[in-house]
Amino acid sequence: MRLGLILSEAFTGLRRNASMVISVILVTFVSLTFVGAAMLMQMQIGKMQSYWADRAQVAVFMCASSSNTDTCPSGEPATQEQIDTVRATLDGEALAPLIRDYTFQTSDEVFADAQQQLPEEILGVVTADQFNATFNINLVDQRQSDVITEAFSGQTGVEEVTDQLQYLEPLFQALTVATYVAVGIAALMLIAAVLLIATTIRLSAFARRRELGIMRLVGASNRFIQTPFVVEGVIAALVGSALASVAVWAIVGVGVNQYLRDRIGFITSWVDVGDVAIVIPVIVVLGVVLAALSASFAIRRWLRT
Repeated sequence: MRLGLILSEAFTGLRRNASMVISVILVTFVSLTFVGAAMLMQMQIGKMQSYWADRAQVAVFMCASSSNTDTCPSGEPATQEQIDTVRATLDGEALAPLIRDYTFQTSDEVFADAQQQLPEEILGVVTADQFNATFNINLVDQRQSDVITEAFSGQTGVEEVTDQLQYLEPLFQALTVATYVAVGIAALMLIAAVLLIATTIRLSAFARRRELGIMRLVGASNRFIQTPFVVEGVIAALVGSALASVAVWAIVGVGVNQYLRDRIGFITSWVDVGDVAIVIPVIVVLGVVLAALSASFAIRRWLRT
């Protein structure tokens, strides 16, 4: 019976302050959507880093006839002796423990691959010796790519050493910045939601000040008086959290699965429904806890006045 009375009082307050409650729902919805989006973006960054850390290669480009660096002074392709020196270093005791495997492509093989990708007008003016013979190295731990770079940089016959993962760093950094922006906006919106919930509860208490006075006179405890107002805030936050959950699901179900997955081919590992199942409980609990704390604090301060 007491539970029914508490719920009845809570829904009465929600009806009396419908416009403010709608504002609370909308602000909670927007703020928690940003929280969910930030979590999904961070998960996506983690998936991409894990995927490419296992597949990114360190490429050692041998000199070609078109090379113009200090390590290729003669303008001639790398000799077989220079190639064998690099191969021996890769197989040596110092680097072998760091390397999972490696492949070697001659300039003729690289040129053959290029013929399938370059336009005919370019292929007509280039020759195989202008393409770099290349060692493609897969490391046990991609974070140790600097060791390979230091081992071959400046070596005669080696034009350049590149780490493919470095080309993706700007993308990771851009996504991280976007995550920080989303978190910042979410924090501001959550603050606005907390203040709006507190204001709504105070207005609701003011509108029912005569009823509250009577409840005090008949001996109702402060907890019994406070509970309907806390329930009001929690209900409004739950509705906002539910809308945010739908938005987060739509981001993955529609935005990722039906749009981005088919248009961005170099990313093969995307956030999925399993990640959404982790994010939704977090944003629901966050919304409910903040609403309960805000409403409880607001009504306690009002009752003291």
